[in-house]
Amino acid sequence: MSEPLDRTVLAIDYGSRRIGLAKSDPTGLIASPIGTLEVKSRREALVRLQKVIEEMTPSAVVVGYPLLASGDKSDKCFEIDRFIAQLAQRYPGPIHRVDEAHSSVEAHRIIHAHGKRVGRQKKRIDKLAAVIILQRYLDEASTR
Repeated sequence: MSEPLDRTVLAIDYGSRRIGLAKSDPTGLIASPIGTLEVKSRREALVRLQKVIEEMTPSAVVVGYPLLASGDKSDKCFEIDRFIAQLAQRYPGPIHRVDEAHSSVEAHRIIHAHGKRVGRQKKRIDKLAAVIILQRYLDEASTR
Protein backbone atom coordinates (compact mmCIF):
# COMPACT_ATOMS: atom_id res chain seq x y z
CA MET A 1 0.00 0.00 0.00
CA SER A 2 1.52 3.37 -0.96
CA GLU A 3 1.69 6.43 1.26
CA PRO A 4 -0.86 9.14 0.45
CA LEU A 5 0.60 12.16 -1.33
CA ASP A 6 1.21 15.25 0.79
CA ARG A 7 -0.14 18.17 -1.24
CA THR A 8 0.59 20.87 1.33
CA VAL A 9 0.83 24.26 -0.36
CA LEU A 10 2.47 27.37 1.12
CA ALA A 11 0.94 30.78 0.37
CA ILE A 12 2.83 34.06 0.55
CA ASP A 13 1.23 37.50 0.73
CA TYR A 14 4.42 39.41 -0.05
CA GLY A 15 5.08 42.88 1.27
CA SER A 16 8.31 44.81 1.71
CA ARG A 17 7.82 44.95 5.51
CA ARG A 18 5.39 42.14 6.32
CA ILE A 19 4.79 38.79 4.69
CA GLY A 20 1.60 36.90 5.45
CA LEU A 21 1.87 33.12 5.39
CA ALA A 22 -0.72 30.38 5.09
CA LYS A 23 -0.60 26.67 4.38
CA SER A 24 -3.00 24.05 3.20
CA ASP A 25 -3.80 20.80 4.89
CA PRO A 26 -1.98 17.74 3.42
CA THR A 27 -4.92 17.02 1.10
CA GLY A 28 -4.62 20.47 -0.48
CA LEU A 29 -8.21 21.45 0.29
CA ILE A 30 -8.27 23.79 3.31
CA ALA A 31 -6.14 26.90 3.93
CA SER A 32 -5.03 27.96 7.42
CA PRO A 33 -2.91 30.88 8.64
CA ILE A 34 0.68 30.27 9.72
CA GLY A 35 1.69 33.78 10.72
CA THR A 36 3.43 36.90 9.56
CA LEU A 37 7.10 37.60 9.02
CA GLU A 38 8.31 41.11 9.70
CA VAL A 39 11.33 41.84 7.52
CA LYS A 40 13.63 44.73 6.71
CA SER A 41 14.75 43.63 3.24
CA ARG A 42 13.96 41.24 0.42
CA ARG A 43 17.17 39.36 1.26
CA GLU A 44 15.99 38.82 4.84
CA ALA A 45 12.58 37.77 3.53
CA LEU A 46 14.14 35.16 1.26
CA VAL A 47 16.37 33.74 4.01
CA ARG A 48 13.46 33.45 6.43
CA LEU A 49 11.12 32.00 3.80
CA GLN A 50 13.73 29.43 2.86
CA LYS A 51 13.67 28.22 6.48
CA VAL A 52 9.86 27.99 6.41
CA ILE A 53 10.03 26.04 3.14
CA GLU A 54 12.69 23.66 4.49
CA GLU A 55 10.57 22.93 7.57
CA MET A 56 7.30 22.61 5.65
CA THR A 57 8.50 20.96 2.41
CA PRO A 58 5.45 22.17 0.44
CA SER A 59 4.47 20.59 -2.86
CA ALA A 60 3.98 24.10 -4.30
CA VAL A 61 4.17 27.76 -3.34
CA VAL A 62 1.50 30.34 -4.16
CA VAL A 63 2.29 34.05 -4.23
CA GLY A 64 -0.33 36.79 -4.22
CA TYR A 65 -0.14 38.82 -7.43
CA PRO A 66 -1.84 42.23 -7.42
CA LEU A 67 -3.25 42.57 -10.93
CA LEU A 68 -5.20 45.65 -11.89
CA ALA A 69 -8.96 45.40 -12.46
CA SER A 70 -8.18 45.40 -16.21
CA GLY A 71 -6.05 42.26 -15.73
CA ASP A 72 -2.85 44.18 -16.46
CA LYS A 73 0.14 44.06 -14.15
CA SER A 74 0.30 46.66 -11.39
CA ASP A 75 3.61 48.31 -10.49
CA LYS A 76 3.80 45.96 -7.49
CA CYS A 77 3.65 42.93 -9.85
CA PHE A 78 7.09 43.81 -11.23
CA GLU A 79 8.54 43.84 -7.69
CA ILE A 80 6.86 40.51 -6.97
CA ASP A 81 8.24 39.08 -10.23
CA ARG A 82 11.77 39.90 -8.99
CA PHE A 83 10.96 38.34 -5.61
CA ILE A 84 9.62 35.17 -7.28
CA ALA A 85 12.73 34.91 -9.49
CA GLN A 86 14.93 35.00 -6.38
CA LEU A 87 12.64 32.60 -4.49
CA ALA A 88 12.86 30.15 -7.42
CA GLN A 89 16.64 30.00 -6.88
CA ARG A 90 15.97 28.69 -3.36
CA TYR A 91 12.87 26.56 -3.98
CA PRO A 92 12.90 24.08 -6.89
CA GLY A 93 9.16 23.34 -6.84
CA PRO A 94 6.36 25.09 -8.67
CA ILE A 95 5.59 28.70 -7.77
CA HIS A 96 2.16 29.98 -8.82
CA ARG A 97 0.98 33.56 -9.08
CA VAL A 98 -2.59 34.07 -7.85
CA ASP A 99 -4.52 37.28 -8.37
CA GLU A 100 -4.86 38.76 -4.93
CA ALA A 101 -7.50 41.29 -5.92
CA HIS A 102 -9.43 42.51 -2.88
CA SER A 103 -7.88 39.93 -0.53
CA SER A 104 -6.91 42.62 2.02
CA VAL A 105 -10.36 44.22 1.77
CA GLU A 106 -11.94 40.80 2.29
CA ALA A 107 -9.64 40.18 5.26
CA HIS A 108 -10.74 43.50 6.83
CA ARG A 109 -14.40 42.50 6.35
CA ILE A 110 -13.87 39.12 7.97
CA ILE A 111 -12.13 40.63 10.98
CA HIS A 112 -14.83 43.28 11.40
CA ALA A 113 -17.56 40.64 11.00
CA HIS A 114 -16.10 38.91 14.06
CA GLY A 115 -16.35 42.11 16.07
CA LYS A 116 -12.62 42.77 16.02
CA ARG A 117 -10.70 45.88 15.10
CA VAL A 118 -7.64 45.84 12.92
CA GLY A 119 -5.95 48.88 14.44
CA ARG A 120 -2.25 48.22 14.71
CA GLN A 121 -2.72 44.51 14.09
CA LYS A 122 -1.77 44.65 10.40
CA LYS A 123 -0.21 41.21 10.86
CA ARG A 124 -3.73 39.83 11.21
CA ILE A 125 -4.66 41.25 7.80
CA ASP A 126 -1.52 39.90 6.11
CA LYS A 127 -1.93 36.33 7.31
CA LEU A 128 -5.67 36.34 6.60
CA ALA A 129 -4.99 37.72 3.11
CA ALA A 130 -2.57 34.81 2.59
CA VAL A 131 -5.34 32.40 3.63
CA ILE A 132 -7.76 34.01 1.16
CA ILE A 133 -5.20 33.85 -1.67
CA LEU A 134 -4.43 30.21 -0.90
CA GLN A 135 -8.08 29.19 -0.62
CA ARG A 136 -8.75 30.76 -4.05
CA TYR A 137 -5.90 28.71 -5.48
CA LEU A 138 -7.05 25.50 -3.79
CA ASP A 139 -10.66 25.97 -4.87
CA GLU A 140 -9.60 26.56 -8.46
CA ALA A 141 -7.20 23.59 -8.39
CA SER A 142 -9.93 21.27 -7.10
CA THR A 143 -12.13 22.07 -10.11
CA ARG A 144 -9.41 21.11 -12.64
